[in-house]
Amino acid sequence: MKLGVQGIALLGPGLVDWAAAAPLLRDPVAWVRQPTVVAAPARLPATERRRAGTVVKASVAVADAACAAAGVDPRTLATVFTSSTGDPANCHAMCEALAGPDRLVSPTRFTNSVHNVAAGYWHIATQAMTASTSLGAFDASLAAGLLEAAAQCVHAQAPVLLVACDVPYPEPLHGVRALPDTLALALVLVPQGGRGITVALAGDAAPTRCTHDGLEALRTQIPAARALPLLQALAGDAVAHVVIEGLDGQALAVQVDAA
Repeated sequence: MKLGVQGIALLGPGLVDWAAAAPLLRDPVAWVRQPTVVAAPARLPATERRRAGTVVKASVAVADAACAAAGVDPRTLATVFTSSTGDPANCHAMCEALAGPDRLVSPTRFTNSVHNVAAGYWHIATQAMTASTSLGAFDASLAAGLLEAAAQCVHAQAPVLLVACDVPYPEPLHGVRALPDTLALALVLVPQGGRGITVALAGDAAPTRCTHDGLEALRTQIPAARALPLLQALAGDAVAHVVIEGLDGQALAVQVDAA
């Protein structure tokens, strides 16, 4: 599938936005791993900002930034949201409530428990009536989301907004599924224009590793960070070939054209 990347956004440890992250991804020697700071996005009304969890805030922030970078109206874009975690803090709070003597669940907690909560907040905030898909595929969530978004973009010959985000679990879930920090990214994919990429299934091909030890650790620790080799390629000017791990037998090969 041949298409283009028109807008990019990134938020993660030591990667405060795409403008700051791009030079660090090209030359990671100056990158310092620092905790991700997720601010409440202005896109959400005040009431929704108070109710939204970290996965919603981070997803909306990068979605907004990618649309601004692409110069597109968010209301016109179909969306694909992908996450391994969803909102684990909300899941934890609901489990605590259900384990308590009264078993009462807050209506807000219940509303935010669905896996498409980030997509819901985004489409309400932007008043977008376009199609939306929400996916989860454990450590392959990024690859599943990219494959779905690319297929939609090529098939419909229309732009698609891809958003990937993972956030840490609280204990005791953290002891079983230890994600150290939040990482979110967004890509505006277009059928023509932008930075050209070709996406194809790559069977059981080994994933591309980051040559920098710190970024490689991040790549393996947070499912959404599986995108780091692709983002490094997009931050550079040269032709690049990366493989992103997917489900068994469904790794993705992405060829990035020269800028």
